[in-house]
Amino acid sequence: MQEPIVAAVLEALGRVNDPEIRRPITELKMVKAVEVDAAGRARVEVLLTVSGCPMRDTLERDVSAAAAAVPGVTEVRVDLGVMSDEQRAALRDQLKGGQADREIPFARPDSLTQVIAIASGKGGVGKSSVTVNIAAALVRLGRTVGVLDADIYGHSVPAMLGVADARPTAVEDMIMPVPSNGLKVISIGMLKPRRDQVVAWRGPILDRALTQLLADVYWGDLDYLLLDLPPGTGDVAISLGQKLPNAEVLVVTTPQAAAAEVAERAGTMAAMLNQRVIGVVENMSYLTVTCPHCGREHRTDVFGSGGGANTAAALSTRLGYAVPLLAQVPLDPLLRAGGDAGTPIVDLAPDRPAAEALASLAQTLAKRGRGLLGRPLGLAPASR
Repeated sequence: MQEPIVAAVLEALGRVNDPEIRRPITELKMVKAVEVDAAGRARVEVLLTVSGCPMRDTLERDVSAAAAAVPGVTEVRVDLGVMSDEQRAALRDQLKGGQADREIPFARPDSLTQVIAIASGKGGVGKSSVTVNIAAALVRLGRTVGVLDADIYGHSVPAMLGVADARPTAVEDMIMPVPSNGLKVISIGMLKPRRDQVVAWRGPILDRALTQLLADVYWGDLDYLLLDLPPGTGDVAISLGQKLPNAEVLVVTTPQAAAAEVAERAGTMAAMLNQRVIGVVENMSYLTVTCPHCGREHRTDVFGSGGGANTAAALSTRLGYAVPLLAQVPLDPLLRAGGDAGTPIVDLAPDRPAAEALASLAQTLAKRGRGLLGRPLGLAPASR
């Protein structure tokens, strides 16, 4: 055993993060043993949280690369074991940080995570596309972002991020969100036994499912949590408003009057739940086509015009504060193609007008900062 090299290997492993928990494996007590013989052959034993860990290959590769980079190490062998029930329970307690079970961390008055719910009055306006692209654009800006697909019946976020067949890892009764291109993602679709299984739940079961997705998932320290809400003003919107009083709402609509009218209702519902509406996004605003005759580009208002501006103006009047139109996102076949392929357009083709509009929206949100300004802290004057 070469003690100096063993210490150097351990130091290198301290820079290897668990792919799901995103914390050093040494800090999580996942490194059981490190041995280095006289010839420089190293053996590292790493404990997985569960035997079926979906990221085991990534972890094995990262550990091997870190150990092999240590001077004096000539060969690396990584042995993967599994934590005992006691070790998993200790890890769970460590990650919970002493917090009570079933507590929603984002509902705490001192939470610094910006929770933004993406809402719409009706389906088919591209709300999920807007959600995943904002999330991906925020990651490109260096933010730590979680995405919760709260559209229980129409969960499409996993497919749009290329993780439709992924299943989260459970540590005791705590769920690890699925990593995807720097995002942390969870959806009820990931918890179903089969991808094609239909979710047919009503009130109380829906409420418990939402609590599980918020309280039992280990999100870690997030800058942003984006919630893809179901369309309309039903049970899920009400439950989330009650569970996350600090959440803000972004309303998505399309240009036509029919969509704008119902989008106003989604914003009004948020206000009834004491959530602040931070702006409106007009999706599918227009289509730019190249004329086969003159060769020039022409803008076509496929779904009319003015819906986003009208929604913003109506909500500003109704709510008593300015609700701006934050973005107008044009129609783009690549936006649809990126969603089908599991790669948001802001990553797939960042120079396209739709991608630029969504990236600009993310920058606007990022400039709003992170803090406790305007949040209720739950404090009361001390009695004299």
